[in-house]
Amino acid sequence: MVSQTTAPAPAKTPPLLSPPVYASGELAALAERHGLTVSGARPSLAAYVRQLWGRRHFITAFATAKLTAQYSQAKLGQIWQIMTPLLNATVYYFIFGILMKTKHGVPDFVPFLVTGVFIWTFTSSSITAGTRAISGNIGLVRALHFPRASLPISLALQQLQQLLFSLGALVLILLAFGQYPQPSWLLAVPALALQAVFNTGVSMVMARLAARTPDIAQLTPFVLRTWMYASGVMWSMDKMLAGDRVPHWVKAALEANPAAVFIDLMRFALIDSFGGDQLPPHVWAVAAGWALVCGAGGFIYFWKAEESYGRG
Repeated sequence: MVSQTTAPAPAKTPPLLSPPVYASGELAALAERHGLTVSGARPSLAAYVRQLWGRRHFITAFATAKLTAQYSQAKLGQIWQIMTPLLNATVYYFIFGILMKTKHGVPDFVPFLVTGVFIWTFTSSSITAGTRAISGNIGLVRALHFPRASLPISLALQQLQQLLFSLGALVLILLAFGQYPQPSWLLAVPALALQAVFNTGVSMVMARLAARTPDIAQLTPFVLRTWMYASGVMWSMDKMLAGDRVPHWVKAALEANPAAVFIDLMRFALIDSFGGDQLPPHVWAVAAGWALVCGAGGFIYFWKAEESYGRG
């Protein structure tokens, strides 16, 4: 008789424990209790400023590297930093000074024109660079965590470095046309400082807009060209606005134009024949106001979209 053995009953598998279910408020409290934060969340404004200050060496190094690499493929290299505004000034002198005769009634027209071109180039280049601050460095934005305002600030600093490098040529031109150093030349320092703050603020505004709508980069050159013609780069705004040829509100708007204000301040500082009577009323207050409003406003406007850059 064959005995049959009974197979042992399979062991019971313990039931899987379901993870606890938290309400959204409880989950947020749990994350806060353990020090967890949302990835890429926008920090407070004060914390953001501290982060930027901590990246100050990166900002300056990035600006210098961009400036060095800008003309690295050109045979003349960094000389183009001086040649570009000089060539523009030569073209403008021929078209506006000679053909359109805007030099009549403007003493020291060549220093007047060259100063305007150099200072305008500083603003236009800063704004143009700002439109590419995010889109032109998208790989860096997506790969590393850092305050994104570092990019437009670095590019604005790059344009300031380029202007300072080019001012040597401007000084030589001023000397060649009889404009010798005066105590008033020291006024160029606060004028350029205010312009740099203004340029940086507008650059950050353009960086945010272009990050969301890339087509703005294509529209910017046309807007800048129109703005240049309204800023007295190639003609004397004081002469053109004299009398009743334009409505009062148009005259007031053109005199308050920030680009024209900074250009006039630099002409007043560097050119003997450009006197205080040619400056708009309260010009230093207007310049400081533009720098404060655009500098602080542009920074806050850029910071408010900090968590959106590089996504989508």
